[in-house]
Amino acid sequence: MSEYEIYSIRLSTNAERRSPQNFLNGDSHDDSMPMDFFVWAITNDERTVLVDTGFNPEMAKRRGREIWRPVNEGLAQIGIDCATVPDVVVTHMHWDHVGNYAMFPNARYHIQDREMHYCTGRCMCNAMMRFPYEPVDIHAMVDKIFDGRVTFHDGAAEPWPDISLHWVGGHSAGLQVVRVKTRRGHVVLASDASHYFANIYDQRPYPIVHNLEDMFEAYRTVQGLASSPAHIIPGHDPLQLDYYPAARDGLEGTVRVDLAPIKGY
Repeated sequence: MSEYEIYSIRLSTNAERRSPQNFLNGDSHDDSMPMDFFVWAITNDERTVLVDTGFNPEMAKRRGREIWRPVNEGLAQIGIDCATVPDVVVTHMHWDHVGNYAMFPNARYHIQDREMHYCTGRCMCNAMMRFPYEPVDIHAMVDKIFDGRVTFHDGAAEPWPDISLHWVGGHSAGLQVVRVKTRRGHVVLASDASHYFANIYDQRPYPIVHNLEDMFEAYRTVQGLASSPAHIIPGHDPLQLDYYPAARDGLEGTVRVDLAPIKGY
């Protein structure tokens, strides 16, 4: 089996975001701290696994975002046809990580038991707790369950050789991260276990928190799973586009995180 390549693919950006919005206790510096939105593709000669699916133009409009490059176009630029993607890992069900269902008609979705239980349970009666979720996304996932296209996981699992899923919680009740063995070691796609490098490296939690204790424990778990700090890929940090090599010359917004960083945090 050939070694996995991992692509971080940007679909949207929020250039106006400020640093106090990205830390639980704010930030006295009040600096510019943009937020990017990504999906990740894990691929080799034998398989392709997509991690999260982003959001479509309708959701972008609803949430006050703009699509920088649609997910299907970003994937096509690295040779992946959405219609043939066999497996999608849903790190969690927040609106910016799960959508674009129609793009993946043949995919099987992998999700933690706890996340589906949470986003269909009593906590959604509270407006603050349901804010990161969208009914259209949850309904669509329920449809996939009844179509026989969802696999549930309870904690750690290895659905494919050298790709493992790990429940961490914290940001959401059922958040999972993805560990991938690559030629440079074990890379962890942390998703929203750490939105930015600064959240995990500086132990400064992101302000949307389901369980603060679990969020700090998630930092420890992610660090233990990764071969080094340079093997941790956060969910929304634009700096990864500077730190890692471009997928190919001239292709903006997509980098290879299975390769060694060209600079670091």
